[in-house]
Amino acid sequence: MFRSSAMAHADPNELAKTAAIDFTRRIVSLWQATLGAELLGAYLIGSMAHAGFSRRYSDVDMALVTATGLSPRVHDGLQSRAIALSADWGSRISIFWADRHFSLGRFPPLDRIDYLDHALLLMERERIRPTRPTLTDVREYLRGAPLTSWVDRARGFVAAERLDPSDRKAYLRTLLYPARFCFSWMTGRMGSNDEAVAFVNGRPPAQLDVFLIKRALELRRDAADPDVLFCARTVLMSQIDACVTLIGEESALARPSRIENP
Repeated sequence: MFRSSAMAHADPNELAKTAAIDFTRRIVSLWQATLGAELLGAYLIGSMAHAGFSRRYSDVDMALVTATGLSPRVHDGLQSRAIALSADWGSRISIFWADRHFSLGRFPPLDRIDYLDHALLLMERERIRPTRPTLTDVREYLRGAPLTSWVDRARGFVAAERLDPSDRKAYLRTLLYPARFCFSWMTGRMGSNDEAVAFVNGRPPAQLDVFLIKRALELRRDAADPDVLFCARTVLMSQIDACVTLIGEESALARPSRIENP
């Protein structure tokens, strides 16, 4: 009776996280059978290793450290096995991987820091500790593809007339990204959405609309649709300005032209 009552009052996001962890432990056992001694360690990073996992919006970020790396064929095979085990959880897996020297693979600086600081162990033959990226490394990374990709997505949403249901996850992430960007730019660390939003709330960069970001975080926690915030999408243009001002960039990310309010 007590257990049933406790389950009824448990945080649904924590229940989902527990189920996701159970799934990852099962899939790692299958991956071990495939990779053998090539697999040096398997870990959870991202929201799986932090507070703030969302039953609806979080990916399942898994970090694999291997002896010599993963070929595209092997990588795709691991992903397929995960989907075969669970279409729901398997489709949400995002694999970060590296060889033992961290010279090959998909392991950007912030995810490398996340691995060093927060990785949740699933299995390990040998603990590999790569060189920690510096604040300069983090900033060089952030001002490149992560920023330009976010700016492109943000401008696309500003110009859109409606929010397609298939874009809800992407839109919510676009609203939250300025907090994560500013947090990592200013600290050189990888944090959860909750930590990043708390950080900018306490130390708001000039021009940044923190209220909109906090509302987006509330919707993420509640696994709610972000449609109610679509009318605020034009604020993304000033969020871009705030991030550009923070890093001191000029023409590369300046507004290409005036976008009228839809």
